[in-house]
Amino acid sequence: MELHTLISDLIEQKSEKIIELSDKIWNCPEIYFEEHQSSEYICKALEDEGFRVEREVAGLQTGFIGSYGEGKPIVAILGEFDALSGLSQKRGLTEHEPVIAGGHGHGCGHNLLGAGAFAAAVAIKDYMEQTGLQGTVRYYGCPAEESGSGKAFMTRAGLFDGVDLALSWHPFTKPSIMNVSSLANYSVTFKFNGKSAHAAAAPHLGRSALDAVELMNVGVNYLREHMVSEARVHYAITDTGGASPNVVQPHAEVIYLIRAPKKQQVKDLFERVYNIAQGAALMTETTMEVEFEGTASNLIPNTTLANVMYKHLTAVGVPSYDEFDQQLAQEIRATFSQEELDADLAGLDKETLKILKDKNIADVIPPLGKEEALSGSTDVGDVSWAVPTMQCMTACWALGTPFHTWQVVSQGAMPIGYKGMLQAGKVIACTAIDAIQNPEIIEKAKLEWKERLEGESYVSLIPENMVPPRKAAK
Repeated sequence: MELHTLISDLIEQKSEKIIELSDKIWNCPEIYFEEHQSSEYICKALEDEGFRVEREVAGLQTGFIGSYGEGKPIVAILGEFDALSGLSQKRGLTEHEPVIAGGHGHGCGHNLLGAGAFAAAVAIKDYMEQTGLQGTVRYYGCPAEESGSGKAFMTRAGLFDGVDLALSWHPFTKPSIMNVSSLANYSVTFKFNGKSAHAAAAPHLGRSALDAVELMNVGVNYLREHMVSEARVHYAITDTGGASPNVVQPHAEVIYLIRAPKKQQVKDLFERVYNIAQGAALMTETTMEVEFEGTASNLIPNTTLANVMYKHLTAVGVPSYDEFDQQLAQEIRATFSQEELDADLAGLDKETLKILKDKNIADVIPPLGKEEALSGSTDVGDVSWAVPTMQCMTACWALGTPFHTWQVVSQGAMPIGYKGMLQAGKVIACTAIDAIQNPEIIEKAKLEWKERLEGESYVSLIPENMVPPRKAAK
């Protein structure tokens, strides 16, 4: 039987189990380093399929590796399952209605990502059993992609040493191959401590930590003119020191996310932001300390793997969308501005743009485009420094849907999401099997990978003394 037909059949036979797994993760949205239930759901599902599961790898409470097979080549399938805070939303609704006010939600579709990666790993295992194909498939359960960078801890611990290639995917609005570079980043909390006082009776006795945060933000705003144009610096004030204006705030905190195209650039940029924070503390006579939240290396593209994965993306094809899918997508699209809808079509080739401009769901596969620079970051970048890595995207949401929104959560437990998830599993499985059966693919991918590194070896951006946080299950 032809590969794509066989893999499609294997995944469709277990589609109910895969969808159930995705829904379980969707129903218990857990943020970074707290994914206790979500990770255990996947661990048990892997064990039921005959995988050997090692839990708490690299010191990560919710990190794990499920393995099947023996010997080389070794293929890593990357799975994620963390949610985002403040994005709780009921499924299938076309208006904002949280399940829990202020609660978490899968606003980046990682419930689908984790289950789709599981589908791929299991399909590879089933194919090995049926055909006698030799090699090892590993499912890497990667926590804290959104904040905390679980894959960076895994890479630093050497968990990808000896792996021949790594594959993953991400839910999106359009099917495509992610042959892109990305920005390296640092996520850091700056904590200022001062001295409280009565703001009217004795303001001279106080030292405002909130003033320090505000001065730091002003200083960083002036820095923006003097950094490379591709760099990005974002912040969120997470502690304002209280709600009483007549009290000088004795403590305040701000989280900074610092991004740049290269690892050394982001390290240099962090040092400059750190110096500004020190200056703010000096001006306000407060003290300052930093706490690293996470970090990610820039992503190394691989055209060899991109071409192979694109071949299988087009061979698997797009799912069939029924009237229910189209109606939901149409109503979801009505919640976006025209600017948001247009932004999702930017960069498409003219022919694909012509086809999709009046559609609700992307049901065509655009040509494999040129290598691009992604303006965001991902801890998949760290993996790509250790092993040739490639990802695909599939249409799991209506056209125009932005990442990290309640609309993503709403669609993440609906048929449109499931169909994209199963499609991704098929593409990843076919790509992996093709590479195992044709060693020259892996050899060529590794040669390109080495050339792109230009002799530079992987050095983790995680501070040497930093270990993953341990958080109790909730």
